[in-house]
Amino acid sequence: MMEMRTSSRRKEEVRNMGRMVVLLPMVRAVNAAAVVTEGGGSVAVETRVQSNDVLGKPTVLVAEKLGEAGIALLRKVANVDCSYNLTPQELCSKISLCDALIVRSGTKVTREVFEASNGRLKVVGRAGVGIDNVDLQAATEVGCLVVNAPTANTVAAAEHGIALLSALARNVAQASASMKAGKWQRSKYVGVSLVDKTLAVMGFGKVGSEVGRRAKGLGMHVIAHDPYASAERARALGVELVSFDEALSRADFISLHMPLTPTTDKIFNDESFKKCKKGVRIVNVARGGVIDEDALVRALDSGIVAQAALDVFTVEPPKEDNKLVQHENVVVTPHLGASTKEAQEGVAVEIAEAVVGALAGELAATAVNAPMVPAETISELAPYVTLAEKLGRLAVQLVSGVAGVKDVKVTYLSARADDDLDTRLLRAMITKGLIEPVSDAFINLVNADYVAKQRGLRISEERQPSDGAIEVPLDTIQVKLFHLESKFASAVPDHTSEITLEGKVKDGVPHLSKVGSFSVDVSLEGSIILCRQVDQPGMIGKVGSVLGEENINISFMSVGRISPREHAVMAIGVDDEPPKAVLQKLGGIAAIEELVFLKL
Repeated sequence: MMEMRTSSRRKEEVRNMGRMVVLLPMVRAVNAAAVVTEGGGSVAVETRVQSNDVLGKPTVLVAEKLGEAGIALLRKVANVDCSYNLTPQELCSKISLCDALIVRSGTKVTREVFEASNGRLKVVGRAGVGIDNVDLQAATEVGCLVVNAPTANTVAAAEHGIALLSALARNVAQASASMKAGKWQRSKYVGVSLVDKTLAVMGFGKVGSEVGRRAKGLGMHVIAHDPYASAERARALGVELVSFDEALSRADFISLHMPLTPTTDKIFNDESFKKCKKGVRIVNVARGGVIDEDALVRALDSGIVAQAALDVFTVEPPKEDNKLVQHENVVVTPHLGASTKEAQEGVAVEIAEAVVGALAGELAATAVNAPMVPAETISELAPYVTLAEKLGRLAVQLVSGVAGVKDVKVTYLSARADDDLDTRLLRAMITKGLIEPVSDAFINLVNADYVAKQRGLRISEERQPSDGAIEVPLDTIQVKLFHLESKFASAVPDHTSEITLEGKVKDGVPHLSKVGSFSVDVSLEGSIILCRQVDQPGMIGKVGSVLGEENINISFMSVGRISPREHAVMAIGVDDEPPKAVLQKLGGIAAIEELVFLKL
C-alpha cells in the first residue's frame, strides 16, 4: 500500500493547495552565493550573503565530481556549490541552503538529509542510472523530485560489451598475460571467429540493441530475448526475437543486458546452463546478480561454458579469492561499462539538463519518484492503488510466449461521475505492476505514461456506471491484456484472446474477484497458486494435504466455478514459495488440469 508520512505543516500546505503538484515551480532566490575554490581532495567553499534582487538564482550543491560541461550548464541558471567528500553531518548542515543536489553513487541521500533541508530541497539528481543511494520514499514525502541520467552511458556500455566479446573470441587477455610472463604460446591461444556465429542478446533495450547493431556489423547472426522489445524495431535491425530457452539453445555467444529484478535474479543458473550449447561464451556488462556465480564456475569447469567475460559481480568489488576472478577461462574488468571520457561528460550534461528543467517547472522524463499529491486523495485511493499494482503484477506473470504486453484495457466500475474520479494514479500503478517485474524501470505518476509509451505499451481506460454507494470510489477494477498466450488458460475467457483479471477492495484490503470467467475471492497478500480442476468432492482436501505434508502454510483458499460438477478454479494463498517438486506434485493430482504460481 502506498504510504505518505509528512509533517503537520506539510500536510496543511497540501490541503491549502487543493490540487496535485506535478511540476516544480522555479525556486525563489536564495540568500547566499557560493564561491568555489577547488583544491586536492576536499573542496573549500566561501559563502557570501547577497541580496535576493541581485542574485535571483537557485543554489545547486554538486557533492561529487561532475564533468565541466554539466557544471557550465548549471552555472547559467544557478549558483553552483561544488563541495566534494562531505561527511553525512556536513551534507546535512549544508543542505538547508540548497534547492538542488547532484550526486553519483558515493553519497548517501538519506531521510536525514531530506529532513535537514527543511523543505527547501526541490530536486536530487543522480549522475548515472542506479538510485540505491537515494531514499526515494523520504524524497516523495517531502515533495522532492529525484531524477537520473539513464541514456548517456548507452554507447560506452555497448562498446565495452563488444570489446569483451572480441577479447573472449581471441584470448586477448590470457595471451597478453602469457607474454608478460615471458612466454610465447601461439598454439595455446588459438581463438574462434565471430563471423557467422550466433549472438543471443538477453535484454534488447538501449544497450542491448546497440550491441546487436554492432555485432551485425561484425558478421554475426543476432537473436534476442526481451518480453518488452518492439518486434518492428528488432526487424529493422535484422534481429530475430525468440524465447528465453530458444536463445540459450541456439547461441554461440550470449551477451547479457537485462536489469536485475526479482524475475531475473540468478536467472542464469545450473538449469539455464544445461540448456545452452556446449562451449558457449558469455559476456555480462549488465548486473552481476543475474548470474548465479557458483553455477557459472560449475558450467566453466564442466565445459558447458567455454569462456566468460564479466564487468559486473554480485558483490562489488569481489573478494580476492573469488573463483570467477581467478578462473583461467574468465576475463574480468572492474565495472568499466560506463567509464569513457565521453560517457562521463554525457552523464554530466544529461543530469544537469534534468535538474535545470525540473527547477524551471518542467516535467522530467527521467523522474524516478512520484510528485506530491493531496493527502486526501492518497488516503481515499490507497487500497485501490495497491489493488491496481497487484492486478498488473499478476497479469504480466500470466503471459507466456515471446510476445510482450502491448495492448491493455482497464475498466473501472464506479457510481461516481467521470469528473469525480481521477484514475491517473491507478493507471500509473497498473503500468508499474506490468513493467517493473520485468525491467529495472521505476514507475510512478510522473513517468508512468512516458515509460509506457517508450515501451510501446498502450493502455486504454473505460468507466462503467454502477449502482453502488457514491462514497466508495470504485466497485471493481478489471484489467485485460490482448493478443497474448497465457500460462494459465483459464485466465482467458472462452472465445477470446484476452487475459482477464478483476479485483475489488473489501474492508480496505485488495481482493482478486475474477480470473477469466471464474469468480473467486482472494486476498491479495503473500503469493497465490491458481489451479483449474474438475469440480468434484475431496479436491480441497487433496490439495491441502500435499501442501501440509511439505509444511507450506495456507493463508486462504477460494473455489470459483461456472456450474456444479464441471470446471472450477481454486485459488490458494500461501506464505512461502513452494518448491518446484511440490507444484509438480499438485499438478499430478488427477482432477487438476493446470496450475500456476504467482508472486505478489
